[in-house]
Amino acid sequence: MPVLVRLGKFLVVTTLVLATGLHWAALQTVAWTTMLASNLRCECFSDAVCQTFDGKHPCCLCKAIAAAKKSQKKSEAAGPVLKMEFPMAAGQLVLIPPVPSEGTPSINAFAKSLSSEPPLPPPRSLAV
Repeated sequence: MPVLVRLGKFLVVTTLVLATGLHWAALQTVAWTTMLASNLRCECFSDAVCQTFDGKHPCCLCKAIAAAKKSQKKSEAAGPVLKMEFPMAAGQLVLIPPVPSEGTPSINAFAKSLSSEPPLPPPRSLAV
């Protein structure tokens, strides 16, 4: 049973990651990290960071990610939009109030006890 619970949680997380596009962000992070590492071999840190993130020098992974994102957006936009239309019902709409059942009390006993005065204290004995 615990294996099925874990599998279910894994599938839910995977579905959410794919639905929100988090996989593209993870792949882009890997691409930037790889580019920065390769740029640091040849250049100073500031030039390597500028060349990695300027967008003018994309690596093959960055190009593949951009192409995949673009094709995904096209396929999402190409689908027809279906609207659910409900025709108006013929005749008049009649609302019938619910009938109170006999199982429920009509008077709230708790609220009634709150509105009454508190009981008087018992009389004192004369022997005191």
